[in-house]
Amino acid sequence: MASTPSNVTSTKHEQIMQHIQGLKVGTKISVRAVAKHLGVSEGTVYKAFKEAESSGLVSTKERIGTVRIDRKRREALDQLTFGEVAEIVEARLFGGGDGLDKSLHKFVIGAMELEAMMSYIDSGSLLIVGNRVSAHRCALEQGAGVLITGGFEPSAEIVRLADEQGLPVLSSRHDTFTVASMINRAMFDRLIKRKIMLLEDIVTFSKPADVIKSGSNLSDFHRLSRETGNFRFPVLDDRGRVIGMITAMDAMGSADDAAVDRVMTRHPITAAPNITVTSAAHTMAAEGIDLLPIVDRNRKLLGVVTRREVLDAMRFAGKQPESGETFEDLMWSGFIQSESNGTEEASISYRGAITPQMSGALGMASEGLVSTLMMQAARQMIRETGKRDFLLESMTSYYVRPVQIDSEVTIKPKAMELSRKFSKLEIEVLDAKGLAAKAMLTAQMIDPY
Repeated sequence: MASTPSNVTSTKHEQIMQHIQGLKVGTKISVRAVAKHLGVSEGTVYKAFKEAESSGLVSTKERIGTVRIDRKRREALDQLTFGEVAEIVEARLFGGGDGLDKSLHKFVIGAMELEAMMSYIDSGSLLIVGNRVSAHRCALEQGAGVLITGGFEPSAEIVRLADEQGLPVLSSRHDTFTVASMINRAMFDRLIKRKIMLLEDIVTFSKPADVIKSGSNLSDFHRLSRETGNFRFPVLDDRGRVIGMITAMDAMGSADDAAVDRVMTRHPITAAPNITVTSAAHTMAAEGIDLLPIVDRNRKLLGVVTRREVLDAMRFAGKQPESGETFEDLMWSGFIQSESNGTEEASISYRGAITPQMSGALGMASEGLVSTLMMQAARQMIRETGKRDFLLESMTSYYVRPVQIDSEVTIKPKAMELSRKFSKLEIEVLDAKGLAAKAMLTAQMIDPY
């Protein structure tokens, strides 16, 4: 009797998820409406909504509500949807809610005559304009969304046309310049995010992983090992949740009829699909894990990733062209490499200027920025000499004296210890007066082989 409520809840949960999946993209939904339609409690629907949002089936936005969406594709991450623009600029939706999930490829500022403006507008674009009804109408007729600035509201005619076309009409209290700046910043951030690789980018979740079911014995483990050539598998319960890991080491010395549940490692380390590949690599290296299960919020298995796949992905990502500069990229962009090959020991150093943007509260170079430059120099040296990268473990910085703005500095990283797994470096920052800062850095190497 005790298991009955759990089974009923599970069935209702699945019904709610199936109901959401069956809705047309762009449909607005609410907890109360779904609960009434399916005859379930609002609490059960709320939990399902949270899972649907994390799975990319719905999106909940302020002033808009919860909307059925398509799963976001990482390869199109740099393209904002109209719904995301509405959230960024704190806009209110007046019409065309069915088009919130559509992507926009550009935005046009309507600060010109109507005829000239229309030559820039095409399907999938967004017109940012004030209270110009004729421009609103023409944009919608050409397949573009409309964002009205200054807090103005669209006319009833424009709202009706937006609903007919399935194109959103939004209104924001911000002025045109502010709105354009906010959208441009968001697009630039998307370019940066696109080069950050996640586990979901490298794992094919549609391909079933090799697993052992709870209740199996070691003869099943040995048989699966012979069939696949692998020696470690996740152990799943009857609901597909990861409850353990079984390896050849765990099975060693036990009879074939021994239960897997008795020898497996319980509560294994797992990862979510939106974890970065770098984070997964650090976890696997630190914990000595060669196979990492990827699970959803309920610990249901989505797939597995090996340490080899993670390291291969990191090397591939490192070879890709930069798309969007981070603050670290911008800091380091003014530094150039120089090598010393004279009578002293050959070494690599980096020269550059401390610009006004690098200043701190006291008008000198920010201490945090100096530390960042030292770490960037160390990373660049490792990449240049060893064709490798590292994960920082610790860094201790010493500031001998302030570094003046507009001064030329030389950063000299020196390897004190460099092995296949670990590195220890000493980094110095010198200006015209000599030593200005120094750091000791220890890191875990990312093995390229």
